[in-house]
Amino acid sequence: MVDRKEIPLAMGLLAVLLFFVASSSFHVVRASDDVDDAIFYESFDEDFDNRWIVSGKEEYNGVWKHSKSEGHDDFGLLVSEPARKYAIVKELDAPVSLKDGPVVLQFETRLQNGLECGGAYIKYLQTQESGWKPKGFDNESPYSIMFGPDRCGTTNKVHFIFRHKNPKTGKHVEHHLKFPPSVPSDKLSHVYTAVLKANDVSILIDGEEKKKANFLSSEDFEPALIPSKTIPDPDDNKPEDWDERAKIPDPEAVKPEDWDEDAPREIIDEEAEKPEGWLDDEPEEVDDPEASKPEDWDDEEDGEWEAPKIENPKCEAAPGCGEWKRPTKSNPAYKGKWSAPYIDNPNYKGIWKPQEIPNPEYFELEKPDFEPIAAIGIEIWTMQDGILFDNVLIAKDDKVAESYRETTWKPKFNIEKEKQKAEEEAAAAAATESEGIAGIQKKAFDLLYKIADIPFLSDHKQKIIEIIEKGEKQPNLTIGIIVSVVIVFVSIFFRLIFGGKKPANVEAKVEKKTNTETSSKQAGEEKEDNKEKEETVNPPRRRPKRDN
Repeated sequence: MVDRKEIPLAMGLLAVLLFFVASSSFHVVRASDDVDDAIFYESFDEDFDNRWIVSGKEEYNGVWKHSKSEGHDDFGLLVSEPARKYAIVKELDAPVSLKDGPVVLQFETRLQNGLECGGAYIKYLQTQESGWKPKGFDNESPYSIMFGPDRCGTTNKVHFIFRHKNPKTGKHVEHHLKFPPSVPSDKLSHVYTAVLKANDVSILIDGEEKKKANFLSSEDFEPALIPSKTIPDPDDNKPEDWDERAKIPDPEAVKPEDWDEDAPREIIDEEAEKPEGWLDDEPEEVDDPEASKPEDWDDEEDGEWEAPKIENPKCEAAPGCGEWKRPTKSNPAYKGKWSAPYIDNPNYKGIWKPQEIPNPEYFELEKPDFEPIAAIGIEIWTMQDGILFDNVLIAKDDKVAESYRETTWKPKFNIEKEKQKAEEEAAAAAATESEGIAGIQKKAFDLLYKIADIPFLSDHKQKIIEIIEKGEKQPNLTIGIIVSVVIVFVSIFFRLIFGGKKPANVEAKVEKKTNTETSSKQAGEEKEDNKEKEETVNPPRRRPKRDN
């Protein structure tokens, strides 16, 4: 017979067993779960030494560091110095084909100090057989795809450039994405994703598609991947008798006999009359009556002193001063230089263009013939430090890239976003509080000015205004000023009702109190300054050692 006390214990053990069974069947998405599904993944949890190779080229003197992202325990690859060139490369275990099914390229960047001028993109390099070495990695090293943010001057875009070999000529051509998305302008972590599928590429920022383009479309890439079938013949020249003038001067036109080319554009208006009140004898400028000869003026060295001129004040109220002259007006007989009118050119042949010939570089493709990528390189020039690269991923499935975004990027981004929001709210609250205090002070001083205008305070108005003006210059004394004016007001009010002899003394005390507060504050500051100066001039003496 089973003891009833053992039943709860058995039920508890059964619940634990069921939990573990359920846990084994329930899949929690973590980045580590998808490592086997990734072609390449770099988290920078460990130092990059001996795994990534820094370029040995002299111009790439920027120092890479293994550093934590600000506010996180997560590490990344850090651009540590401004105004430097950087180059570092990581070889893949095996080349990755971009032609066999979908390929997803993804990485995170955080512009911790912003980005005014510099790049934060990645180059996906071709095999070393194409002519490059890790220690010699530079901007000439051939890549298949270049992808990521870049900003400087008018440039503000997320690059997507692919290099493609022309099968007719064997030359590699760079094809740039037209109208790429812009770079986020904050200092938060962002994840950039390029999903290559068949003939299309999708550009995502933080998991949101910002651009979709077709590799074969001339509307999406410049220059177009497929060259035009024909080109202008470079050996074709315009004939000497080719006339491109659509209009010509009429050769049969004759200048009319009454056409006066010498007639002036303007003539004197003989009908004009001098305005009444014109001051003929008054000059337009007079000596400045307030000017005086400088005491150090030497007539022999400086010449005879002359007062500077000012506009004659008598002319301001009058229509004008000085000699009156008739104004000019447009000449109705003016025609200017004669020229023959234009007519249609009977010999016009249109704008000449060279004839089109078959383009020797033309080829046709059903899909791009990408070359495989064998390494990941970061080769940038930047005026900013604090650029952090993290979680570099190459995968065959965009679902894998999505899971990495959810587990490696999104938690960091949410923390940074909340912190940014709190900082913005705190700044807005401080600004609102400051504006509120300033508004209250303004209303208080406006009220005090109205009090000063009360008729029975007219004898003391000037004194009250002086006190208010001191308060406006020193807003921290606002409450004291209000109290002072109220005391003056009450004192005068009681004097009028009950009589009194010393309202002026009250005002003097208020004035003295205000001045004392200001003087005490200034005296304290001067005392501190004097103390610092004395300590600088006369350093403290050392206490003499006593002989034991």
